[in-house]
Amino acid sequence: MAQEQQEQRKENRPPREGRGAQGAPHGSGPRGDRPGGDRPGGDRPGGDRPGGDRRGFDRGRPEGPPEIELEKLIGDSLYLDNQAHAIVSRMRDMDSGTKSQLRRLYSAVRRAVRAPESERQHEFVMLRARLAYTIARHGLRSLDQIEKLLLQVTRRNDSRGYERFKDLFEAIVAYNE
Repeated sequence: MAQEQQEQRKENRPPREGRGAQGAPHGSGPRGDRPGGDRPGGDRPGGDRPGGDRRGFDRGRPEGPPEIELEKLIGDSLYLDNQAHAIVSRMRDMDSGTKSQLRRLYSAVRRAVRAPESERQHEFVMLRARLAYTIARHGLRSLDQIEKLLLQVTRRNDSRGYERFKDLFEAIVAYNE
């Protein structure tokens, strides 16, 4: 009885996206018999895209902003300021990140910097995990650069690097207000 009801519900369902009327993938129906299906470009593997099937790679867009250089960040305060402005600008363009999320992360950065030297690297590793989670959970793609920089700082395990990372994050929070 329960199985009959389940099958009846399946029949009444509209087809899934990308599927034909019978739930079969596109290409297995009447159009799938022609070479290349219904796409312009016929049976070429890349369809009508020049250069073959390179989805998402050659679209004329840069892959994102250049990475933040840790050495420049440590040695040049104006570089730090410029990077903070650039990140806040990207956040306003790309994301809907809240100020409270940033402040929460900044508090974690401050705690990690204040940790005893023997535990500081571990604290920053865990901070990176927290940052990665926040980026993924809330779609904060503009903070990807910060995550990459945090990896560099953690690998280097230098107190000046940790301090400059904290300063950068502080500037980001300040400019985002």
